[in-house]
Amino acid sequence: MPEVESEGARIWYTIDGRDDAPAVLLLHSLGTSHALWDQQLPPLVDRFRLIRYDARGHGKSTAPPGEYTIEQLGHDALAVLDAAGVQAAAICGISIGGLTSVWLGENAPKRVSRLVLANTAARIGTRELWSERIAFVRANGIAIAAEQAMSRWFTSDFLETEPALAARFLAIARACPLESYLAACAALRDTDLRRDLHHVTAPTLVVAGSSDLSTTVSDGMWLRDNIPEARLEILDAAHLSNVERPDEFSALLDDFLIR
Repeated sequence: MPEVESEGARIWYTIDGRDDAPAVLLLHSLGTSHALWDQQLPPLVDRFRLIRYDARGHGKSTAPPGEYTIEQLGHDALAVLDAAGVQAAAICGISIGGLTSVWLGENAPKRVSRLVLANTAARIGTRELWSERIAFVRANGIAIAAEQAMSRWFTSDFLETEPALAARFLAIARACPLESYLAACAALRDTDLRRDLHHVTAPTLVVAGSSDLSTTVSDGMWLRDNIPEARLEILDAAHLSNVERPDEFSALLDDFLIR
């Protein structure tokens, strides 16, 4: 599979769909990988050119030592678009992938035809929260962090009815290198994009989860109210709404992208 160099990192990416189809760049959440979007492929691959990649330090992508910044994550996304020969794409990100998508909307508007911001915010948590998370995970390890993530990522009903799928994401989270996880947490700690949301000019779909405690419905409403061309949809899900409600999420994405 192809890779592209970006600011000291080697970013792995994969493309599914026809070369002449509209391009959609999919950005995953903290502690996961491009596999987060597996359930979106079957309903969307015939209509769109789906570009997925592993964020720096996650999955098959590498990164040099040190904390990440939102600018680095945004430049990685642009490097993948350049490598794929795409001038402008619909950008769809979830959690930190959604925050990166906001940065792209604010700082690279000509590269963004449409924007889907799922289970995210312009400011996710607080400096204090992320500083505490970094200290806790460094002291206790990635396995404990992965275990704790399950109750934030999924509702209790999903964990009970879809144990195999939940176990798959637990394994992905456990496989995330500790230093990469902490480096991405630092980007979340330091990023506040609320001031420049008015610079986002692309039509925007915001997706929130009714049971998402990490990025709440209120966060989604704030994005909707402060991005000029934005609307909000709420799914009955926790933080990884595209996994918990794949059919509904894919239908929203399909409808929004073909309008």
